[in-house]
Amino acid sequence: MNQPTSMRQGLVTAAALVVLLAGLKAATPILIPFLMSMFIAIIASPVVNFLSRFRIPRVVSVFFVLFLIICVVLLLAGVVGSSISDFRSSIPGYREQLLVHLAGLVELAARFDIDLSMRVVTDYFDPGIILGLFANTLTGLSGAAANIFIILLVAIFMLLEADTMPQRLHDAIHNPDVRMSQVSKFLKAVNSYIAVKTLVSLLTAIPITIVLSLLDLDYAILWGILAFLLNYIPNVGSLIAAVPPVLLALLQLGPSQSLAVAGLYVGVNLVMGNIVEPRIMGRGLGLSSLVVVLSLIFWGWLFGSVGMLLSVPLTMIIKIGLESSNSGHWFSRILSHPDDLKKEKLSR
Repeated sequence: MNQPTSMRQGLVTAAALVVLLAGLKAATPILIPFLMSMFIAIIASPVVNFLSRFRIPRVVSVFFVLFLIICVVLLLAGVVGSSISDFRSSIPGYREQLLVHLAGLVELAARFDIDLSMRVVTDYFDPGIILGLFANTLTGLSGAAANIFIILLVAIFMLLEADTMPQRLHDAIHNPDVRMSQVSKFLKAVNSYIAVKTLVSLLTAIPITIVLSLLDLDYAILWGILAFLLNYIPNVGSLIAAVPPVLLALLQLGPSQSLAVAGLYVGVNLVMGNIVEPRIMGRGLGLSSLVVVLSLIFWGWLFGSVGMLLSVPLTMIIKIGLESSNSGHWFSRILSHPDDLKKEKLSR
């Protein structure tokens, strides 16, 4: 193949990729409920299969599991919704209080001959923007939850047909043995990832809620719930969850207590992220740390807050799919964890 032909094919592939991404971006309102339904079905499927072993009709198992999901969603919506509403209405007051503290910081800097104007501080450190970032993240998640009826309806039909779907895929796709092994690998990896993330998120949220309640910080239960939910967003989720309570502790309890709250979040997330989670999950995802960060940015840009939540599973879909493709196998190796590549070389 000569160089001009290869270049033309590369340009066509790049153009097709741009068109595909533009189409996905435009179809976000349709794709987000479908993606949420798919992952709810994947997570609930093992529970439905477990109940079916006791000769419980599949329809009854599906509706029982979804009833539990609805109860949890309504409980969280009731607690979080009212707290978020109160918090959003209090943001202007918190902003004014924080500006007073920043004015004191400017005066302290002036004593040490540091020229720091209040205008410069608010330009680079606007508390309204910081608190607004947190509120906007929650707004994106609540926007996805607004489609909960459609999401659960699609998930019901997915679960009802889940037992016949493998055979239909086996009959429809080319080289079914290889493809079905990839599908099984993906389902197992996603269920393992969600299970570990849920456990780690619980172990993260419980001590945070207890300590913040003992400190008598406003909205302590809200911060605990959000520490649980945002922990599903890799790397930056815990940071986003920590910012509002740290700022609120500064206003309500003072600088020393604010540092204590910041230390609480740092300590809990260091233990969970560097000790507990790697020990439980190991290298089961097969994704490098850099790929996890980049996928968070990419899927967050494409699908918003929901894309950030689903960034790791969506990247796993692409990686596992590319592993069985001759033309895309090289890209799956780029996404792989370095330790997995070393093991692959040693096994040869």
